[in-house]
Amino acid sequence: MARYSRLRQIQRLDPESDYQEIYRISTEYEFPWDVTRALELALFRTYAVPSIGGLLDRTREFADHGQKRYDDTVVLLYEMTRDGGMDSPRGRAAIRHMNRIHGRYPISNDDFLYVLSTFVVVPVRWISRYGWRPYSRHEVRATVNTFRHMGRLMGLKNIPETYEEFAALLDGYEREHYAFNEPSRRVAEATIAIFQGWFPAFARPFARRGVIAMTDAPLREALGLHRSPHALETAADRALRARALLVRLMPARPESLPKRPRPRTYRNGYTLEEIGPAWIRERAARTG
Repeated sequence: MARYSRLRQIQRLDPESDYQEIYRISTEYEFPWDVTRALELALFRTYAVPSIGGLLDRTREFADHGQKRYDDTVVLLYEMTRDGGMDSPRGRAAIRHMNRIHGRYPISNDDFLYVLSTFVVVPVRWISRYGWRPYSRHEVRATVNTFRHMGRLMGLKNIPETYEEFAALLDGYEREHYAFNEPSRRVAEATIAIFQGWFPAFARPFARRGVIAMTDAPLREALGLHRSPHALETAADRALRARALLVRLMPARPESLPKRPRPRTYRNGYTLEEIGPAWIRERAARTG
């Protein structure tokens, strides 16, 4: 398959009606690695809002079951956006499961909208800087419409309508709400520990510095993180740009090999009932 054939396929689709298919093609074939890294960074950003970081700290899911908590997020998002999307039976079941989990906690509409905005804006900004090609206008609009649809299924109000509105919401919310908060720092450290755990012991200090190198000053200050050496920040930026050039020269991902999550917690597969904290699994077992 030619390198730009899927872009041409995307451009033949309508981002107002085919947005979930465009998003699937983009995330499973065109930018699977980039979108994964960008969504990790998106979630990391949310910790710096004290109401979000504080709630995550109180649940202790990151502190006590960090890898599972990470995997659960990846799996749920995949189940909502895989073939058939959120309107498929499996996608609808994933949305309902997520809503049951969220329904236990006092999360404001504004915090939900901010988290939703990170899922839209951070990947677009990441790919504009490190993608092997820029996101097309169709892909940006499809990303907006995919998460607008998710927000509607979550029952959210006042969901932004355009990418520009999502970006303004994200930037404004961070300016207004970012503040140092010890619980947020603990969640950030627990998340960094998850990433470090993917590497051999000798490489873990470098992994930590690499994660922090991807953060900006307001985020670091809000999370109480020390800046990585400037040389490492520059090296990380150049390495990601070099990767983009290399990927551009590679053949397109084969149709038979869409990107699928490989959660460490569920090496033998999973069911939706296994996803989430212990209380949701216990409730599912009781209701049978």
